[in-house]
Amino acid sequence: MSTAHVFPAIHNAMWPGLVGKGAGSEPPIELDTLLDLTAAANVDGVRFDGVDLFLFAPHVEIDSSDGELERLAERIARRRLRVGSLVAPVWPPTGGGSAMGGESERGRFLDQVRKACGIGKKLRDLKIRQTGIIRIDSAASPADWAVDPEGNTRRIAQTFREACTIAEGFGERLAAEGEICWGGMHSWRHMRQLLELVDRPHTLGFQADMAHTMLFTLGYNAPEDRLLPQDFDWSDGERLARAYRTMASALRPWTSDFHVAQNDGTVKGSGSHDKTGRHCLPLDPNGKLDIVRDAGSWMRDDQGQVTRKFAHICWDGCMFPNAVMTDLKTWQDVLTVMIGVRNAHGWD
Repeated sequence: MSTAHVFPAIHNAMWPGLVGKGAGSEPPIELDTLLDLTAAANVDGVRFDGVDLFLFAPHVEIDSSDGELERLAERIARRRLRVGSLVAPVWPPTGGGSAMGGESERGRFLDQVRKACGIGKKLRDLKIRQTGIIRIDSAASPADWAVDPEGNTRRIAQTFREACTIAEGFGERLAAEGEICWGGMHSWRHMRQLLELVDRPHTLGFQADMAHTMLFTLGYNAPEDRLLPQDFDWSDGERLARAYRTMASALRPWTSDFHVAQNDGTVKGSGSHDKTGRHCLPLDPNGKLDIVRDAGSWMRDDQGQVTRKFAHICWDGCMFPNAVMTDLKTWQDVLTVMIGVRNAHGWD
């Protein structure tokens, strides 16, 4: 498979080794195992360029010392990879707190953002990281948010503005990932309203995951915002593509980080993770997206021109069985699709 473009770089996400794992599910997959699999994937001489990291044990402890981060950088560089975006562990089970909660909860949320930004800067200083954002969300459920939609959205926006000030102090940018499981971010309309209310576009952007945002078109947890009918016929690929473009057009101006992914149109939860869009493998026959076509909804503007907004793109696929995650063929197939996306929407 030939490669038509050099940019954007192609990254693999490490958090699928942690998300949905642990109590009530399979054990986490070690970071070194995922790094080895990522480094080993090769399609006609094209490799993954880097990895995006979740700042949570057992992968990367949020309270890592400088020495531990130096050793992390060495482990990644040894495999000829680099670091991109980082996930801040802002949720209560990981030491954070709700962005719409009381003072102590919001304080814990902001502490995790501060620590994540510090790690981001350290990895930049170590020359292992040149691109990427710090990923956040509201760390609150749609059900809790719905008790007071306007008041809770204002509190989330206030917390996000304070997080922006923290990030700016470290020379970092944030991106909020909209998913149906995060209150105030659980539909394309609510997500856009929140970004507009925060109004810090140079610091807070949107992280678009192809699989999660597809659920926006179906109105999960926000039926008033659905773009496809309840009885939608999945064989109508063109109608899906139009709805997907409509949704992406509303959020693309804010989008600063992009995850390539596939979805089978259902929701799933595993371990401690609430139900959200179900990722599936790139070649899964039940996948509803045309990955290469629909990636263009995010990587091209409304006139069809390549935006060149993403220095790297990242594959995201969470809550897969460990047997799938540790099979090198999985990453060969993912890399093949990622090259296809870059060939269609990349640049030199």
